[in-house]
This record gives sequence, C-alpha cells and structure tokens, in this order.
Amino acid sequence: MPEIIFEPLHDGVEPPRRATAASAGHDLALCLTGGRVRVFHGATVEERAVQSRADGAAITLQPGEKALFPLGFRARLPEGYEAQVRPRSGTSLKTDLVIVNSPGTIDADYPDEWCVPVKNGGPAPLTVRHGERIAQMVLARYEALPFTRGQVSRTTDRAGGFGSTGQ
Repeated sequence: MPEIIFEPLHDGVEPPRRATAASAGHDLALCLTGGRVRVFHGATVEERAVQSRADGAAITLQPGEKALFPLGFRARLPEGYEAQVRPRSGTSLKTDLVIVNSPGTIDADYPDEWCVPVKNGGPAPLTVRHGERIAQMVLARYEALPFTRGQVSRTTDRAGGFGSTGQ
C-alpha cells in the first residue's frame, strides 16, 4: 500500500487526519510555531509577526489581504498521487477565509513546507489561531500521458464550450 512520508518541522505538529472514517479529506491545521507569516500586498511581500495572545498564537488578515499559511510539515507523496487543497465547508460557511487557488495541487515531488494560500474575502479583519483547521486535502491518483502531434476531430455533435450544453 502506498504511504505518505511525513516530517514535522516543529514540536507538536501532527499529520493531517480525516475527521471520520468516511471523510474524503484530511484536515489541514494552521501552524504558527515559526513566528512569522508571509502576507502579500499586490507585488510586495511582508513577513508579519505572529501575535501572542491569551488564547494562543494568532494572525490577523485585513480585508482583501492574502497570505501563505504554514502547516508546519513537509510530506512526500507516492509517485502518481497529488494532494488537492480545498476549502473546508465549515470554515467557508463560518468565516470569510478563502483558499485563493482552490483546488490547489501539491505535487509528489514538492520538497518544502506545505502552505495554504488564503485571502480574507470579507469586509472586516479576520483572525485565525494556531491549530485551527483552515483547509482540507484530498488525495488523487493521476496519470502522466504523453502528447502526440495530430489532428483533433469531433467525436460527438457537440460544438462550442462554456455553456454549450445548455442550462
């Protein structure tokens, strides 16, 4: 059976886990142990310090701000698998946290710390705390197929794209 190699980068970081035996996704938790988060303002990047609070470490994003939220680990997926990073339905419903490239792909050969690109999509500042489940990953098998030069002909009577099959 294929395995995922998991390397925690900080004490206390656990592998992503499924909430139930039938859950497709593994929950991804924010790790603020590193003390800084990359926050993006257009083309500029700011290394923002994590806030120490009575209820634990936190980071606040202003409306429209984007950030790379660290997960505190590296992982090696088996060849032929990808991790699709998606929003958690509860997080999407209860907060204005948006996964900006959803679904994002983490490739099997990605060697660095896993992060989730997020945005505060709401009108007010959004504070997220260390350990909060911010996204989920769903594992998917894929095939790498070669491209062969040739002519593409219709295989059905379908024409057009975007909306061409009706409402």
